[in-house]
Amino acid sequence: MSSSVENRLKQLGLKLPAPPKAVGAYIGVARMGNLLVTSGQLPWVGDRLIHAGRIGAELTLEQGYEAARICALNALAQLDTELASLDHIKQLLRVEGYVHCAPGFRDHPKVLNGASDLLNQVFGERGRHTRTAVGIADMPLDAPVQLVLWAEEQ
Repeated sequence: MSSSVENRLKQLGLKLPAPPKAVGAYIGVARMGNLLVTSGQLPWVGDRLIHAGRIGAELTLEQGYEAARICALNALAQLDTELASLDHIKQLLRVEGYVHCAPGFRDHPKVLNGASDLLNQVFGERGRHTRTAVGIADMPLDAPVQLVLWAEEQ
């Protein structure tokens, strides 16, 4: 039987990707009791980044929003590897978002809404979370967005 999270993803026309492999000496998700934290997720689609560059320079706000959505899907894929089902998530607690942006770019929250909107659509009330939106000058692999997700397991 399909999980309700899986069904909701399907209704939204989305599918969890394979969890991206680490590009360094770290693991994709760590657990402490019933708290799970993902490593920073980049907007990988298969073996490539969907976009590269700085938002507000090489990339548009809309491309950043899309990249944040993909980061959120990748974070869910990491959590899915740790849990028997994403339905075991009691609450998404926190999204930490890092936006690779041009000087003067101030719409970090609008970029990260790509992740927050997706998580809220998929999980409903269980998807409501706190968030940090930080603009940075450089990013690994020239990625436009990096996302860390904190979740509580039931």
